Amino acid sequence: MATFLYRVGRLAFRRRWYVALVWAAVLAAVGLGALKAPGAADEGFSMPGIESQKAFDLMEQRFPGATADGATARVVFVAPKGEKVTATDNRKAVEATVTDLADGSQVASAVNPFQAKAVSRDGTTAYATVTYKVAADDLTDASKTQLDQALDQARDSGLTVDAGGTAMNDGGGAGGAAELIGVAIAAVVLLVTFGSLAAAGLPLLTALIGVGVSMASILALSDALGLSTTTGTLAMMLGLAVGIDYALFVVSRYREERAKGRAPQEATSLAVGTAGSAVVFAGLTVVIALAGLSVVGIPMLTKMGLAAAGAVVVGVLIALTLVPAFLGFWPNAVLRRKARKSGRVQAETRDNGGTRWARFVLRRPLPVLLLGVVGLGALALPVTSLQLGMPGDEAKSTSTTERRAYDALAEGFGPGFNGPLTVVVDAKGDDDAEGAASTIAKEIGATEGVVSVSPARFNEAGDTAVFSVVPSTAPTDEKTKDLVTTIRGERPGVESATGATFEVTGTTALNIDISEKVQSALVPYLIVVVGLAIVLLLVVFRSLLVPLKAALGFLLSVLASLGAVVVVFQEGHGAGLLGVETTGPIMSLMPIFLVGIVFGLAMDYEVFLVSRMREAYVHGESAQQAVTSGFRHSARVVVAAALIMIAVFAGFIGESDSMIKMIGFGLAAAVLLDAFVVRMAIVPAVLALLGDKAWWLPKWLDRALPRVDVEGEALTRAADTPEEPAPVGQEAARV
Repeated sequence: MATFLYRVGRLAFRRRWYVALVWAAVLAAVGLGALKAPGAADEGFSMPGIESQKAFDLMEQRFPGATADGATARVVFVAPKGEKVTATDNRKAVEATVTDLADGSQVASAVNPFQAKAVSRDGTTAYATVTYKVAADDLTDASKTQLDQALDQARDSGLTVDAGGTAMNDGGGAGGAAELIGVAIAAVVLLVTFGSLAAAGLPLLTALIGVGVSMASILALSDALGLSTTTGTLAMMLGLAVGIDYALFVVSRYREERAKGRAPQEATSLAVGTAGSAVVFAGLTVVIALAGLSVVGIPMLTKMGLAAAGAVVVGVLIALTLVPAFLGFWPNAVLRRKARKSGRVQAETRDNGGTRWARFVLRRPLPVLLLGVVGLGALALPVTSLQLGMPGDEAKSTSTTERRAYDALAEGFGPGFNGPLTVVVDAKGDDDAEGAASTIAKEIGATEGVVSVSPARFNEAGDTAVFSVVPSTAPTDEKTKDLVTTIRGERPGVESATGATFEVTGTTALNIDISEKVQSALVPYLIVVVGLAIVLLLVVFRSLLVPLKAALGFLLSVLASLGAVVVVFQEGHGAGLLGVETTGPIMSLMPIFLVGIVFGLAMDYEVFLVSRMREAYVHGESAQQAVTSGFRHSARVVVAAALIMIAVFAGFIGESDSMIKMIGFGLAAAVLLDAFVVRMAIVPAVLALLGDKAWWLPKWLDRALPRVDVEGEALTRAADTPEEPAPVGQEAARV
């Protein structure tokens, strides 16, 4: 591996113009494809294998067109205090607004609340449902403006008017400011780490090129592969983070080799052969974790994982080819200013912060280990009270019209009104379909926790009925989940009595089913991903205990970070500092996201840090000396890489979307805990306690595993006699 990558780095350095032109051509080609490719159709969210999805599919089959994905807006009218919407003036204002809403060119219908009996019992609140002919993404600015103007006109009459629904979506997403903040902080970290503008700018430039290639590729393939607009969010986050980190490690190793007296071409080749090997295996662990998201069985999650894995692969290729090519263009620009001015590159012989920290841990390994494990364990305790769900409008800021509309409906019609259950009765083959549907509706209506049941609506064939069930509790309330379980649990007796079958669906039931499926898929996912990564780390480190220690450390950090998410977003401690106005269940996909992404990144730091320890151990140093050497060479760069990751992810905390905010916080916390507590404290403490046993591998396993020269032992032998340090100007002239 190291020899092959050495040749790749040498070729990229010598043929730098060709390499740069190839990447420029790739970027131009995918960019042109992205511009010309049609946008992906909004396929909606699907979850094969759960009851609510099966019921929805049955509705699409038996009620053609009834489940069309046209956008909807639910406009809520609240009368002034002490008045009712049914009062003459208020009613006229509501009806005038509905008439204005119906005039839109893309509007299919606008239902008058007084005709549809959509008025609360106390008469203070009413709502009108506006249905559009097109999906939310296809709504024109004119349609959105017309909706806003109609709402403003109704407000002028004295009514409180707000609206929710898919028509109010503004596209959201993590765009613009979040990435800029992350890149700005990353630039500062790189500048402090390297002490050179060029050295700081090179990883940023190559990472942005990699993200450009990845995002343009996703856009170009979006229609062909059915990729939605949200698919690229994860790819952008990870592509930017790992792209900077991987280039950072290659540039850092290049500077180290130059300090040993290597000429620019040789230093570049050795950097790619050694640090590049760690980049390849670190990238593989990230790809395994992301591709493993397909185990969960959620199509959208699978696409997001594979798209992000592709972005990581691009980041690895950039680090192995374009970075050495740029080093060929500017071999001395990435060196410190002192080295460029003096004409000499000198090796750093003094102890740095990494060696001092390593010696501190080596002197007190047991207290450091216990403190780290106990601290992470305490942070992980809140996970025991974790509640999963899919936050909706109730999780948005009270400054949004969607949140105010949600609150108004909950107050006027009851908390369960915002999350009704949909029951689909399949009476095909039943002689009395109407009687069967009526019996099922009565049985469900008599269930404790049900407020009301709507009249059944039959399809044209008369063999399928649909009716709504309004719970007494909010969509994210645990009692609503219990109600769904109760209704489904009573089903066998009801079905045997009527001869018809029924299933429960709707957004609330779908969210409940998703949460249960994600929880059941989490353990198999962990087994697959952690198992494959342990095998990979066995090959890299040729040690039995180091990979096991790496996996256990990851579990500690991911549980602790998930506990931090629960503390803030579910229990509300410190939520105000992050702009979280409403707490509640954690997004169902959050644990899977956290496990998949953080595992890959955690193994990044493990490979980068421990591979240098392994390299020193293989080259004859004692177990404790190897730990110190690993920290001397890698600690500063690993700290910089972790700070960059944290900056990129933390930038997303500023987004208004609560789910993106939650993901950004969780990932930033996980990287912080894993890099600084697990990899920088627990790992050296464990290695110090194990000594030489840390690198033990059974002989039978040693023979079975393929041999991969990650440490660059062959390269070290070949370059055993370093060149005499030459003036910087002469080195550049010899290139």
